[in-house]
Amino acid sequence: MTRSPAPGERGQASIELLAVAPLLVLVALAAAQALAALACREYAAHGAHAGAVALLQGADPARAARAALPGWSRSDVRVMSAGRRIVVRVRPPFAIPGLEALLTTERAADAGPPA
Repeated sequence: MTRSPAPGERGQASIELLAVAPLLVLVALAAAQALAALACREYAAHGAHAGAVALLQGADPARAARAALPGWSRSDVRVMSAGRRIVVRVRPPFAIPGLEALLTTERAADAGPPA
């Protein structure tokens, strides 16, 4: 047996969906942003390692670190070297404004003890 909606309840589900939809979009954007930040963390570590290997081989560590990163992230990367330590900072693409400083990640790799 199905019950027919009361006179004031017609369309209530549609209105509730409209109220919840922005929240669902925000949660989806936050999840995508978190995944992008985690991916950048791995890319930064990979780039730092590639830079350290290049330093050991006598090549340019900054060029090697940038080459190890995916194309979309190369414009938002900073490679620093101090002695035999390579530091790579990667900024993920942002869907939510204002999270740049919070989600930018930095990883370092050492090319061994000083020669």
